Amino acid sequence: MPLVQWPDFYFARHGETDWNFERRYQGSRDIPLNVRGQKQADSNGVLLRYLLEEEGVDPASLNWFASPLGRARETMERMRAAFDTPLPDVHYDQRLVEISFGNLEGRLHAEIAREMAVAAPGERDASYWHFRPERGETYDDVAKRLLDFAEALTHNSVIVAHGGVMRVLRHLVEGAERAEVVNWDPPQGVIAHFTEGHMRLHAAQKTW
Repeated sequence: MPLVQWPDFYFARHGETDWNFERRYQGSRDIPLNVRGQKQADSNGVLLRYLLEEEGVDPASLNWFASPLGRARETMERMRAAFDTPLPDVHYDQRLVEISFGNLEGRLHAEIAREMAVAAPGERDASYWHFRPERGETYDDVAKRLLDFAEALTHNSVIVAHGGVMRVLRHLVEGAERAEVVNWDPPQGVIAHFTEGHMRLHAAQKTW
């Protein structure tokens, strides 16, 4: 992978969906937030506003990006509602869409692990980085489109996208091992601040 100079950015995974709760492969399917996910998104907006105030960052000075899938759009809209000042428009970028799990989408993690011997999160090795479901993508495919997206990331930003994207960013920005990130369960209801090659997680006060 080529070296990239990543600016500081704040990243939020979208709030919970019913498929997240049920532990289903979701991928590029456009599944909406559930009530808990909406509350997570609202809390993330308050948290982001607080973090920016504490760090003396003007939210209007940031670029705002999101995946065009509905669950990311709604999360971004709910987060921005926490701000009482005008904000720049959101750039909805196809390169931020979740990894496609192809024919696995909609099926339970446990069901696939049992029937197809496809390792569930927590049981994968580094080779999973190159695992391609039928009609789906590999994590390496996602890494290539995120490196392409990085060319547009020329300024400090806010990004709302997906768990798979967050996994890959940890590898690309932090240099985290592939075996680690493919087993990591990216949390919802937090803000990840990527700065100087490191990720720091900030948790919202739980009201959901």
